[in-house]
Amino acid sequence: MKTYMAKPTDIERKWFVVDAANVPLGRVASQVADILTGKNKTIWTPHVDCGDFVIVINSDKIALTGKKLTDKKLRWHTGYVGGLKEVDYGTLMQKNSPKALQVAVKGMLPKTSLGRKQITRLHIYKDADHKHEAQKPEKVEIKGERI
Repeated sequence: MKTYMAKPTDIERKWFVVDAANVPLGRVASQVADILTGKNKTIWTPHVDCGDFVIVINSDKIALTGKKLTDKKLRWHTGYVGGLKEVDYGTLMQKNSPKALQVAVKGMLPKTSLGRKQITRLHIYKDADHKHEAQKPEKVEIKGERI
C-alpha cells in the first residue's frame, strides 16, 4: 500500500467560523492553527498547503487564565540599537485583541513560506460581526472547557 500524498489540485478549501468568547487564548490558537494547516483533514500532507479559511469572532472576549494579563508580555525588536519593545497582555487585549490571537496562532504555524501563506487565511474580528457571510462558513465548536 502506498502513502497518499495530496497535490495542490486535490485541495478543497472551506470556510469556518470560531467563536472565541470565554475560551482561553491558547485553546483557540491551537485549534485555529490545526484548521489553517489542514491537520483536521484526512488528506493532510506536510509539504502541501491543505488548510482552510478561518474566521474568529469575539476576540475581545478571549480569556487569559491566571496572572497572564499582568505578567505575560509580548516582546519584539525594531531592528535598531536599544529597540527592544514590550507590552503586557492586559494592555494588548484592550488596544488590539486581534493582534494577541494572531501572534499566538502564528507561533504555532510552520516557520517557512508555507506558514506565511497559511496565516493569510486567518480573519479575526473583535465582535460578532464579520463580512464573510457570502462564503457560508461552518461553525466550529472549540474542544475543551469555556471559562
